Parts: sequence; structure tokens; C-alpha cells
Amino acid sequence: MWKDNLKDADPEIFGLGEQETKRINEGLELIPSENFPSRAVLQALGSVFNNKYAEGYPGRRYYGGNEFIDIVENIAIERAKKLFGCEHVNVQPYSGSPANIEVYFALMNFGDTLMGMNLSQGGHLTHGHKVNFSGRAYKIAQYGVDPKTHLIDYDEVRKIALQEKPKILLSGATAYPRKIDFKAFAEIAQECGAISMADIAHIAGLIVGGVHPSPFPFTDVVTTTTHKTLRGPRGAIIMCKERFAKDIDKAVFPGMQGGPHEHAIAAKAVAFREAAKPEFREYAHQIVKNAKALADALMAHGFALVSGGTDNHLILIDLTQKGLSGGEAETSLDKAGITVNKNTVPYDTRSPFDPSGIRLGTPTITTRGMKEGEMKHVADLINKAINNHKDDMALAKVREEVKELCRHFPVY
Repeated sequence: MWKDNLKDADPEIFGLGEQETKRINEGLELIPSENFPSRAVLQALGSVFNNKYAEGYPGRRYYGGNEFIDIVENIAIERAKKLFGCEHVNVQPYSGSPANIEVYFALMNFGDTLMGMNLSQGGHLTHGHKVNFSGRAYKIAQYGVDPKTHLIDYDEVRKIALQEKPKILLSGATAYPRKIDFKAFAEIAQECGAISMADIAHIAGLIVGGVHPSPFPFTDVVTTTTHKTLRGPRGAIIMCKERFAKDIDKAVFPGMQGGPHEHAIAAKAVAFREAAKPEFREYAHQIVKNAKALADALMAHGFALVSGGTDNHLILIDLTQKGLSGGEAETSLDKAGITVNKNTVPYDTRSPFDPSGIRLGTPTITTRGMKEGEMKHVADLINKAINNHKDDMALAKVREEVKELCRHFPVY
């Protein structure tokens, strides 16, 4: 029985996997927080490393039988340290949100002040939003972007930080299409007596690929997911200066997690090895080239881009002038085989449940092998779908064009 493959053991789930593969291959996945990991990464996720309980850390486990698990976890740690140039790494966090919360738990007391980017202007729920644990357990100070340029105003960040005196000053975003000056954030944190922290979940792959400034060596603590531009498994890591290592490790285990997911850690190790190769550097550069080409083509169609373009993998479109909401656009684009997500834009006047914008990016289509020439075609398809968002027959025709484009760039 244990040698059964999925098709025989559970035809229903197998069939849904086949449908999902078909959806991926025949559609344009443009959500910037998504990517397609290699078969090697997926094989590690489905490996025997899934079976082992390994509470604790290498050489200090609460279970026996971890001699090979310890080797795997140490490999992941050393590869991450070399890849990012950091002093200490914890590879056990289950995902990005837990990683952020674990840093707060390690370095702050409940009620201390956390300063991060406002969710509605590009930040993340865990950066202090009131509905999130971070916004309920800590006093929150937030910064945003300039109303006209939609860029971070570092003088304003400094002013708020000096006034609020946060315990942690957090940089990083989920919907900010420009480069972040991590050194400026670290200098502000030092001036106001804060710990500097960066959440690089979206741009980790761009950083190791050399197309975005790194938060190292000046930032104290850095978190990242491993499944976005880094193109690994769903998971996260925490990196920090050595003086924070003991507190970080205690916060992860036993503070907020039990047994680590060693199959995911093995997959992280595989992804770190892939990211260290010259081909990955080329990939990261192509992500940015594609994003800029796509942004230019969209603006040529009259789309209003937040901040007027992009420096990274991500594009944020304000659809106000197009006469439809982000929710309507997401639904229409779905019908055309183009996957994006509705998203607030800075100083949005609409509800976050049906905001004015959509967020899209180029990691997945770059993974597929598309380049600048295809970006104009992608923009044309988006434009057709938006212009015909109420016409299901027209959207079906766009879907066929999407399929034809994607046929030349299969994923799996």
C-alpha cells in the first residue's frame, strides 16, 4: 500500500493537481508574491525528510535519530549565510508572518513600539496593522509614502522615528515598486536607539541576484520568505547579527514553534544552492528587465502606475482612470487567464475589499523563459481584457490568445 502513487491512492486529489498544472501552463500567473520552484525543490518537499520530528537545533535535539536531519539543516544554514552574507541564520520558521512575529517576540516586550510601513501604502499585515497580532500586542507607529511621488520620504521616516522612539524600526514592503534604502533605515534606527529590521520577503531573490541593494551588513535583523523571487519552497528564514542569535533562536523554538518542517528545510537548502549559481543572477536581472518593459508597455496603453514605474519585480496599477475597481479587474482578468490580485493604492478612497488597484509582477513569467519581447504582448492582453471587462465573449478570445502565448513557455 505504501508504494502506491497519488494517482492510484487518491484519484480525486491527483485530478485536481492535474487541473492546477493545466491552469498554470495555460495562464499568465502575474501575482508578484508567487513563483514556480524547480522539480528538485518539489522533490525535496515530498521526500522522507517529511517524516522526522526534530525539535531543537542541530546537535541539541529532543528526539533521537536526527543524524542526517542535522546535516541537512546545517547545510541549509551555511548556504543561507554564504548567499546573503550574514552572521547568523535560523532556517526553521514556517513562513514569513511567523518569522516576523518571532523577531518581535525575541526583541520586544508586549506594549513596546514597533514602527513599520502602513498596509494601505505598501506594508504588510505583520508590520503593525490593527487586525494583526503585531498591531494588538505592540504600540504601533507607521510611515507611508509621499502623496505626490508615492516614494518613501526618508526625512519623514526619521521625523516619526525620533518622535515615537520605536524599539524596532522595520523596513520592507509587499506593494512598493521602488528600491528601498536599507542603509538609510539602519542609520535612522541607530539615531533613535532602535533595532533595525528588514523584511525582504518580496525582493530576496533580487538581492542575491545583485539587482537590489542588500540590507547587510548594516541591518540588525532580516526576515525573508523563501518562495517568492527566491524561487524556493513556502517557508521563511531569520537572519541576524550574532548578538541577537540566542534570543532569536529561543523565540523560534521553544518560544513560538514546535518541530521544524525538515522537508521544507531540505527544500530551502536546494533553493539556496540554485540561487548561488550564475544562472540565477541572470534570472534576477531578467525579472527586473521584464518588469520595466511591462511597465513601459502598460503606460503606453494609458495605465496609471503608482510611482510612475518600477525598479523591481512589482507593478502597482491605479485603475481609477479606467473606470473599474481592482476587484472587477481581477475577476475579468481571471476570465482571460491572467492572474493578478486586487490591491489598495496609496491614499486609496475605496474599500480594501474592493480597492482601486491591482498588483502584478514578473517572477513567474520570467521563470517560464519570457523576455522583454513577450512583455509587450502581455501588456496588450491585459489592456484588451480591461477594455472588455464586461464582455465575456471578448474575454474568452483573450484567453485563447493567452493560451497560445503560454504554449511556447510550459512550466511543468
